[in-house]
Parts: sequence; C-alpha cells; structure tokens
Amino acid sequence: MHGLLIRASATALLLCSSPPLVAAPVYRCAAPGGHISFTHHGCPAGQQQQLQSAFNATPGKGDSPTPMASEPRDRAPRTARQDKPQEPTIVGQQDDGCGNQITGRERREAMIQKEVRSGMPRADVESALGKPGRISRRNGRTSYHYRDNAGNTRQIDFDEHNCVSAKSRK
Repeated sequence: MHGLLIRASATALLLCSSPPLVAAPVYRCAAPGGHISFTHHGCPAGQQQQLQSAFNATPGKGDSPTPMASEPRDRAPRTARQDKPQEPTIVGQQDDGCGNQITGRERREAMIQKEVRSGMPRADVESALGKPGRISRRNGRTSYHYRDNAGNTRQIDFDEHNCVSAKSRK
C-alpha cells in the first residue's frame, strides 16, 4: 500500500511539473547567392544562420481545436428526378474511335482468327490482315483490297471515321 502511494505521488509530481511542449528548432539558412533554405540540423559553413519561430497553433479559439468537418445534416427527400433511372457514368473508358460497337474481347478474337467485323478500327484490320495490296478512296471513304495466294479477293470498306462499315464484302 505504501509503495502504491509513493508511485502515485511521483506520477502526479511528474505530470504537474512537465514543461510545455516546444517544437524542434528550425534554422533559416541564407546562402551568399540569395538562396534560402530551412532545416532542423543547422546551416552549412558559409551560410548565414537564423533561428526561426516554429509555433504551430491549434486551429480555433483557445486550446480547444475547431472541428474540420461536421456531422451530415438530414437531407430533404428527393423530388421526381429520383424516379428516372440514371445511366452510370463510366470514367476512363477507352474509346476505339468507332463508338465501341464491339467489345475489346470480340476485337481480339477477330484479330486472332483473321476476321473483320463491323465497327473495327482500321488499325485492328491491319493487325489482323496486314497491309492491303491496294487502297482506294472515294467520296471520303476508304477501301482496302486484299488478294490471297489462291487469287481470291477481299474488300474492306471504312466509313468517314476509319471504322469498318457493314457493307464490306469478300
């Protein structure tokens, strides 16, 4: 019991006599060329050193901090806009330039199988089939002409956005 009383009084004495918390010293260093830097470790030789006051006050009045955020208020009920279904907003979706008519998976499968599907961009057609033997342009539209070793021809038509149009023929 006597030991407990001594420990409690020693703890109270330490807590009451502790000095106020002080920030670590901050030095302002001015180089001869005018460059200013701040450090906790002192300035290098040849630079002018000045001790800076680094008091970081508690936000608000007195010792009690000011809360940075408040509790959310109850919101008023939504109006008729809530009844309409909203389309999700897709952020960061890649646009292939053809309105994403086919999915990326469908495009990859078509390129691997050397097929051309409506809505594919010109770069994907070249990845699947290679450079065409002949390119023709008419009324702002481009056509790629391919001929295989057996003499079979294939024409791929692109619209004004350089996307495969539905009218391409073998």
